[in-house]
Amino acid sequence: MSKSALFIVNKFSGGGYRSDVEGRIIEKCRDSNIECRIEFTQSRGHATELARWAVEQKMDFTFAVGGDGTVNEVAQGLVGSNVAMGILPKGSGNGLARHLQMPMAFKKSLDIISHHSHEMIDTMLINRKLSVNVSGIGFDGHIAGMFANKAKRGLIGYTRLVLNEFRRFEPFEASITMNGKTFQVKSFIIAMANSSQFGNNAKVAPQASVCDQLIDICFIQKIPFAQAAGFAGKMFTGKLDRSRYVEIYKSQKLSIELNEPVAFHIDGEAMEATNVFEAVIKPVSLRVLLPIKSASNRKGKSPI
Repeated sequence: MSKSALFIVNKFSGGGYRSDVEGRIIEKCRDSNIECRIEFTQSRGHATELARWAVEQKMDFTFAVGGDGTVNEVAQGLVGSNVAMGILPKGSGNGLARHLQMPMAFKKSLDIISHHSHEMIDTMLINRKLSVNVSGIGFDGHIAGMFANKAKRGLIGYTRLVLNEFRRFEPFEASITMNGKTFQVKSFIIAMANSSQFGNNAKVAPQASVCDQLIDICFIQKIPFAQAAGFAGKMFTGKLDRSRYVEIYKSQKLSIELNEPVAFHIDGEAMEATNVFEAVIKPVSLRVLLPIKSASNRKGKSPI
């Protein structure tokens, strides 16, 4: 009996759209004896509607073909269901896909359609909104809002924007309640991580796992501009937790109160600024497809 799969494609993801995407998907599904349907997102939230339809139709798989924003919307429609989510990364960062060790080359990523394993992963709720990757308050939220309005995206454009805005954005004070304690911090960024990275292998929480039932909370101070290159080096080599400007804690839930509204993002998508945040982990709530290679490289009980 053949399997069924829905492919939800965002043509406007940061990685750009190629006209041969549909043909390659159809060819791979035909060779794998999988009945496929391809839908293109029309507006914000449309991917969630399509994913919910796939659940109603009891399809076997639903693939997010896009970036972290598309992945988030598809996950919203699938969370808590038996329909597994696959990712064909076509975004500018592809944070969750990279964390799950998925191939970035589109042709190679198609192999997951026929060769995969299943894994249940955690998700988070940030102010009752689903997050599957990394969400943040402060400078990264500010950048997310500005980056969304850029005509040209990608790592180069993102880096240029970060450098231009770095001197302007000021740290903020916050009251944090987690693990039965309340304390005060002054941060440039407060990142709440389910996976290890923002995207492009920028690992803000190097030890984070999507299977440990915990949120990694990263408090990042504003660093001297002269040390920015060294700080970035630690981030891209998975050593940010060794920086004296970073403190990382783990908790199942936390509350954050600020003196005034501050910009924030959920999985890279800018949200309206606010001054109160509630975050909670939702253990083993989303079924995902993993490449066979990723599954075979797992270590212990916290593989990904």
